[in-house]
Amino acid sequence: MRQSRRLTLAGRQVVGLLAFALLAAMLPATAQAWEIIPSLGITKSTDDNAEDAKAFGGLAVRAPLLPFLKAEGAIGYRQDSFAGGDIKMRQWPITASLWLAPLPSIYAGGGLGWYRTTLDYAEALPIEDSTDMNMGVHLGGGVGMPIAPKLGLDLNGRYIFMQTDNNNVQVPTTFNPDFWSLSLGLVFKL
Repeated sequence: MRQSRRLTLAGRQVVGLLAFALLAAMLPATAQAWEIIPSLGITKSTDDNAEDAKAFGGLAVRAPLLPFLKAEGAIGYRQDSFAGGDIKMRQWPITASLWLAPLPSIYAGGGLGWYRTTLDYAEALPIEDSTDMNMGVHLGGGVGMPIAPKLGLDLNGRYIFMQTDNNNVQVPTTFNPDFWSLSLGLVFKL
């Protein structure tokens, strides 16, 4: 019962941030500035037992709230392997971000994410597979490069700090991310 309350609160926080970003994007002044960004990239756990960086994919929707502030909602898929491949982790992050853009082509910021994580253990291990939902905080930034009036490239990097308590999200006070990601996306401006 206590676990389901934590998941409900965490889910509500992410859904609220995504709803805010979408509503803000629908304001008349910003309705023309939506960006849809499919992306591919690499991700790597910072754990010493993790294997090499792996490919991942994602889809983001970004819209300006102010001339120097962008809101983004995104979903992705990533996976990692640990302990020589005996543990496989699959993760579906749903994130909400706020990006400060002091120049039109450069942005930095962060946000919250809801991470549905499945751990698959090798059959030789006496551990049952499991799926959990956890919160995470990400910090990062990127560079946008126009290639046509309604088309561009987006290079985004971020560090992800998973939370130990989904009911009490903490901004990191030390630099100790759980994993990082680097992606290249194709920006479609609507």
